[in-house]
Amino acid sequence: MLREKVEEVLEKIRVGLKAEGGDIELVDIRDGVVYVRLTGACGTCPMSTLTLKNWVESNLKKEIPEITAVQAV
Repeated sequence: MLREKVEEVLEKIRVGLKAEGGDIELVDIRDGVVYVRLTGACGTCPMSTLTLKNWVESNLKKEIPEITAVQAV
């Protein structure tokens, strides 16, 4: 159930990432922490840390309160 909710939010985020030549992949969810992999242009972008915290993490936490953090792997 939680995984499906996370995938739904990531699907909305993907639209913006794909416009920039990147993507995001859900790797795991453990103890309220979502582990993701940024791919394509996002995987090598120097701004990927900001993207992860300011966009991905904030959206996931807003939509799914049980999410406490997002980590890149």
